[in-house]
Amino acid sequence: MAKTIFEKMGGTYTQVGDHLLPNLKLPEEEQPPIGVWGQRHRRYLKEHRRATYATLLTSGRLNSYLADIDRQAEAMFLRLVKQLAEAEGITETLKAADPMDWVGRMNSIRGRAMEIVNSELIYTA
Repeated sequence: MAKTIFEKMGGTYTQVGDHLLPNLKLPEEEQPPIGVWGQRHRRYLKEHRRATYATLLTSGRLNSYLADIDRQAEAMFLRLVKQLAEAEGITETLKAADPMDWVGRMNSIRGRAMEIVNSELIYTA
């Protein structure tokens, strides 16, 4: 019997009953840590951008892509928090003088920064 294109490229088959099934394996990919931002983006891709998710998964680039998104999002979040705190005059002096006011204002800033990161990086394809 003539070899199939799959066999010519080095592929093999396994006999299961009357059928020959190809032995498929995803390419090995490094497993960088994926933080909360990357996990949110993965969930978004899986639910709303299925084709992009499948393409990244089958090409073996999903984890590195998500780790990169996670790094970008974390850097953007920290930069935004710092810039917004400076713009609003929230200092260590305020923290020492009125800790509850400082916490409230910082929580507000963190919430706004999180919304910006989500809208610009996480929930976009």
